[in-house]
Amino acid sequence: MASYSTSEFRSGLKLMIDGDPCAIVENEFVKPGKGQAFNRVKIRNLKTGRVIDRTYKSGESVEAADVIDTDMQYLYNDGEFWYFMDPASYEQIGADANAVSDALKWLKEQDMYTVTLWNGTPLTVTPPNFTVLKVVETDPGVRGDTSGGGGKPATLETGAVVRVPLFIDEGELLKVDTRTGEYVSRAKEEG
Repeated sequence: MASYSTSEFRSGLKLMIDGDPCAIVENEFVKPGKGQAFNRVKIRNLKTGRVIDRTYKSGESVEAADVIDTDMQYLYNDGEFWYFMDPASYEQIGADANAVSDALKWLKEQDMYTVTLWNGTPLTVTPPNFTVLKVVETDPGVRGDTSGGGGKPATLETGAVVRVPLFIDEGELLKVDTRTGEYVSRAKEEG
């Protein structure tokens, strides 16, 4: 089984900790004036979503988690599971609410997502950094307002609510940063 030394620690690295697959959220290398250097890391348990703090002595090794990131297409939700398909093999897998929790408001049928698998089970679903979604509900647009000051809430087709400039109307396509949930720009019609 592969392992990682503390010098290889970085955000997003997947490790096995206490028998559970985890991902490093934050890694801070600390070199005190006296004593041995160490890494202070924040780790997200990929099964439970809980974030814990751990400290590792410099040079220590931690077992790598045998997880696979794969690009899959979102198909549908049956009320309990969200189904994704591997575009190469057409194999379908169902992800539970825990796995899709962070991505839920960005899920759009036919779009591609990164699904992290552990022993064939989906652990997390990550949307692309930017996505294009249609505005389904917002206050009427204000013509001539291009200053970007103020803003208003807009509900997108996936249910996500983002703050948009006043000139945005219902039916427009928007480019949104899924990491921050912020409006980026208007988008042109797809295809």
